[in-house]
Formats: sequence, C-alpha cells, structure tokens
Amino acid sequence: MMKTSEKILALEVEIPIASFRQSRAREYAETYPVPPPSTVYGMLLSIIGEMDRYKHCGTRLAIAMLSQPQKSTVIRTFRRFKKKDIHDASNARPDYQELLTDIRFIAWVDIGEDNSQPALPQRLKIAFNDPAAINRFGGICLGESRDLVNSINILPENYQGESLQWLVKDEDGLLTLPYWVDHVGSKGTRWQRYLMLETSNQSYPPESAWTIIKTN
Repeated sequence: MMKTSEKILALEVEIPIASFRQSRAREYAETYPVPPPSTVYGMLLSIIGEMDRYKHCGTRLAIAMLSQPQKSTVIRTFRRFKKKDIHDASNARPDYQELLTDIRFIAWVDIGEDNSQPALPQRLKIAFNDPAAINRFGGICLGESRDLVNSINILPENYQGESLQWLVKDEDGLLTLPYWVDHVGSKGTRWQRYLMLETSNQSYPPESAWTIIKTN
C-alpha cells in the first residue's frame, strides 16, 4: 500500500514577476490576483518534461499564498494575426498589461484520481532527487515563457506553515479561475469559483482547497 508521503507533495514556489491573464480579458490584459490551478498544473508538467497535458488528469492541487503580490500596469506590444504576413505592421499594437510582483505560494500535489504509473507527485520527487533522469527543455515558468520561476523547493512532510492564505472553492466566491484551459478555443475551458481565506497558520489544505485537474 502506498504511504501518504508518496501520494502528496508540497512545493514552495517563488516568481519575481508574472501575469495570469484573465480568460475574458481583451485589449486590457488584466491578471488574476493568484496563479490559477490550470497554470500551476502546466508548470508542474514542465518540471518533469511531460508534453501530454492529459497524462495526469485526476491530480488534485491545493494552493496557499505566502505573499500578497503587488499589481502594476505596463504597456507592451501584443501580436494579433490579422494579416498572413507575420511581419505586417497591423499584426502588432501596443496594449496595457497588468503584472504581479513578489509571488510566493505553496502548491500541494495529491495523486487523487491520477492513475498513471508513476503519478505526478512521484515524478516530481524523481525530478528533484535525480534531475539527470528528466528529459525536458526551456526555463521553468509560470504562465508566459517570460515569467521565469526563481525557486522551487520541496517542503518537509512535517511542514508547519508560515502564515498562509488559502485559495478555497466557494460557489459565492468572487474569483473565477480556470482549472483546465482549452488552447484551441474557449469551449473546453473549465472554471471554478474561489475565494481567498483570511491569513491563518493552518499548514495542511482544508478539503475545500483541493481542485481536481480534469477536462469536464
């Protein structure tokens, strides 16, 4: 029988700057205030070099913020393909984008209904314990490829948290975040409503903090 420590993994993640573009944002690229579960799942797959994003469906994620990221707005060039010639000037235009700075959080990864062998938490442990065993490319980022992760550390099993702000599911929550993104269109994207709890010293995810990564 698998031990609990083999089923669950806690990672502390730090990113200096990132933007988690809201799904329905258009010209003004607003950011979610916290990393959505779908974005965190993508980062985890990148760590282990997994290209098949369906591979670990059924994994459960829980997220708690260690920091309160500050929001700022920049103007940058976005590309939209209105003309076939990629270099056509009409394909580029400046727009505003929101950024977050000082993003620190803990992500708990639980096997949940992931039937893969090995499951995602186990593959992550292999990646940290024996990096040479992993075949991957590129920098590890959270969201856009520009938003590189500064550090990721596995927390000890007996981790007793600092002050944490839990992201929990709530039907009346004001945050609507994607837990699965359809990269071809928006039809297959799945959202869940959340709220941020007040800061507490609870170091293990409450049941309402778990999100199952799935396509429906």
